[in-house]
Amino acid sequence: MTAEAPPTAQTQVTAQAPAPKAAGRLPVALDAVGGDHGAAPNVDGAVQAARSGVSVLLVGDRVKLHAELGKHEGSSRLPIEVVDAPDVIGMEEHASDVRSRTGASINVCTRLVKEGRAAAAVSMGHSGATMASALLTLGRIRGVDRPAILTHLPAQGGFTTLLDAGANADVKAAYLAQWARLATVYLRVLEDREDPTVGLLSIGEEDHKGSALVVEAHGLLRALHGQGINFYGNVEGRDIFRSTTDIVVTDGFTGNVVLKLAEGEAKVLLGWVKEALNSNVKSKLGGLLVRDSLRGLAERMDPSTYGASILIGVRGLAFIGHGSADARAVKNAVLRAARAHEANLVQRLEAAFQAST
Repeated sequence: MTAEAPPTAQTQVTAQAPAPKAAGRLPVALDAVGGDHGAAPNVDGAVQAARSGVSVLLVGDRVKLHAELGKHEGSSRLPIEVVDAPDVIGMEEHASDVRSRTGASINVCTRLVKEGRAAAAVSMGHSGATMASALLTLGRIRGVDRPAILTHLPAQGGFTTLLDAGANADVKAAYLAQWARLATVYLRVLEDREDPTVGLLSIGEEDHKGSALVVEAHGLLRALHGQGINFYGNVEGRDIFRSTTDIVVTDGFTGNVVLKLAEGEAKVLLGWVKEALNSNVKSKLGGLLVRDSLRGLAERMDPSTYGASILIGVRGLAFIGHGSADARAVKNAVLRAARAHEANLVQRLEAAFQAST
């Protein structure tokens, strides 16, 4: 796809109709043409988020987005605006394309954040392009060498926060210590966990277990214990789902494998349960009795519950969702992004790193 020049500041934003905006709140910029299913689930999710009180900037092809909005009754009265972006980086294209394709929807989203016109950028599109665009446009928080993808995995009693979930395959031990600090502040600000515990993913609980990277990271984290980080020690894969610690840090290669393994296993397990409950008449009757409980279980294991994962460590808010995301995931991602902005997450992350230097 040929890149086109970005719209000018005068023509870039086209409102559907005068829409009320919450006083003092910036809208969330949504890459509304990103993802496997194009505009439809993005616009649907944006409408749901707007009905929940969050202003949204839909970024993408103006004509397509207005057509999708027209399918939703009453959308012209919602706090939604369309920002024209003539280009989109497809899922099969290279993340490095963000450097030359200034009119791509994800680049427009991150520029809106940089310019102070949007609270956050949210995309269900090309994850690599989203990371590259956020890093190039927004830059890093001082003291952070590499931003990480922070995600939540369902666990006993709630969830465990995992990072890095895929942004950095090759890492240094210092990165893991930085990510522990980022995640600690994140949980304090957004989840009201005053002193979250940090675990280092390894192949054994003993301090000396693990690769050279893990052993070095263990030493760094142990030295930081009590200095803004509550370091528990090494944890194993099974501990992630036991909620042994609030946070688990690891390299992006391992973290991404853990994330996709967990998501895949959840689908398989739910499939097995459904098969078992439909295997005979007695099982079907039993299934009717536990139907509501199973729905609750499926809800807890559904990635769309959290909507998207934050790219933490950049000087602005950027959220990355699944390419296969549905409208519910988009809505939850937009709501989470708005909540992070209202809590001044980036400013509080910056303050934490300034205090540590």
